[in-house]
This record gives sequence, C-alpha cells and structure tokens, in this order.
Amino acid sequence: MLLSEQCYKKIDRELAKYPADQRQSAVMASLAHAQVELGWISSDVMAELADYIRMPAIAVQEVATFYNMYNLKPVGKHKISVCTNLPCALSGGVAAANRLKEKLGIDFRGTTDDGAFTLVEGECMGACGDAPVMLVNDQRMCSFMSNDKIDALVEELKK
Repeated sequence: MLLSEQCYKKIDRELAKYPADQRQSAVMASLAHAQVELGWISSDVMAELADYIRMPAIAVQEVATFYNMYNLKPVGKHKISVCTNLPCALSGGVAAANRLKEKLGIDFRGTTDDGAFTLVEGECMGACGDAPVMLVNDQRMCSFMSNDKIDALVEELKK
C-alpha cells in the first residue's frame, strides 16, 4: 500500500457519500487526499486508487491529468501558483511572476535546488479584483502581491 490507513479512512468517507454504483464520483477527492499525504500523484498511486475505487486506471489518469491542481511529479515543499490569466496579467500578475522567478532563481515548473520552492503558472483563481494573486500549496490565497509582499512571503516560507 502506497497510502496510509488514515488516508484510506478519508477516502472511505468520500466513497460513503455516493451510491455503490457511483464510486467513481469520489475520484477527485481521493486524488486530493493522496496528494496531501504524498505531495504528488505518481502513476502507481493512480493505479492503486483505481483498484480501490473500482474504476479503470485510465479513468483516474484522465482526471489527474485534466486538472492542474494535481501534482504529477514531485514538487518543492512550497508550491507557489501565480495567476497569469488576462485580468491578473493586466493587473500585475506577470510582474509578480517575474519577481518570484528572479527571487527564487527558477522558471515556471521549476523547483529550487534545495527542494524548498516550486513555481507554477496557475489558472484563474476567481480573485481577479485582488490581483495579482498567488496560491501557496493549493491552500493559502495571497492577494495584492506587491514586490514587498512577495519578498515577505518568500522569507516567511523559508523559515
């Protein structure tokens, strides 16, 4: 087993929300639980989840590769997603991304040598009025990210 018993208990709670013949409806939540535990979703984890949920492995892979919220390769301790969709791009998103690239010494989809940071280009985060916005580890939304706020965020995450 690649996932812990605790992770499978969480997946079981997700599966319980659906009729027995609709177990596949829990695939997104199951992938999310696996990612929280492991940090990323390998093809072996996808296959294990497919067996557990009782759905074709290719169907799990289709979901995992369709949505950009799933990490399909290892990422740094702190994954920072920067929205560069048009509204954010026009409101400083590109400049914020460039500041992070410069500060971290990496490009999009890159990870720092020490494994501390991964930088990714994010899709719309639904906070256009707060641009530029970033999402840290798929959990923490950071808004109105000026250079000073970006610098402070990086320093905070380094600790």
